Amino acid sequence: MTRRLLGFAPVLIAALGLADRPAAAEGFRLDLETGAAWQLRNDFAVPGAGGTRLSIDDADRGPFLAARATLWADLGERSSVRLVAAPFRAKANLTPETPIDFDGATFAAGEPLDATWVFDSWRLSYVWRFRSSGPVTFRAGLTAKIRDARIELTQGDFSRAKTNTGFVPLLYGGVRWQVSPRLALDLEADGAAARQGRAVDVAARLEANVSPDVDLFLGARTLEGGVDGDEVYSFAWLAYGVGGVSLRF
Repeated sequence: MTRRLLGFAPVLIAALGLADRPAAAEGFRLDLETGAAWQLRNDFAVPGAGGTRLSIDDADRGPFLAARATLWADLGERSSVRLVAAPFRAKANLTPETPIDFDGATFAAGEPLDATWVFDSWRLSYVWRFRSSGPVTFRAGLTAKIRDARIELTQGDFSRAKTNTGFVPLLYGGVRWQVSPRLALDLEADGAAARQGRAVDVAARLEANVSPDVDLFLGARTLEGGVDGDEVYSFAWLAYGVGGVSLRF
């Protein structure tokens, strides 16, 4: 999947570059988002082939605190770079009815077990906004994502953790409807899929302009994906209710 998307990148960038590029930068925008997240699905096994499948969403669906920061840096009138920091962690307490085989260790049945699931995401995107003469605008781009994941099980004084850090290329898309000079609806998504797994992050929000440099927003987000491999099996689906502020400078 990485080779296919990276091979597609020059074609996309060349197509976007057909239009004249403005020379002057427009500025920066910082989006600060927080809210609550619920686990609709979160199951894993380590190793993926042979480990015990454990679903921690059955033990605790949430809500869990969620927060992210997004910095937009305009390269010109219609092109931008986007930086995203999106850390997340969920914890669950359960008592397994059968022994749990995890990363070469066995956790006993009938005894309390603490599970911690960490999924931190760091992204860099190049985004192009297409020309539009109406209130609806479209944008597209490419995202380079670094995901830093950790699954840890603890029972009494014994614990075992599996960590995984890797690069994931994603496609980016967005659409914006400027309902009025002070009100807008915005939808954006990062996503990609391959035989081994997938990753999708979609957000919709209502934005209200309260001053020349400040917007407030409310919205919803969903994050879904995972990997099915011999080393790790892990799939999660999260639903968020979020709010925040956009600051231009």
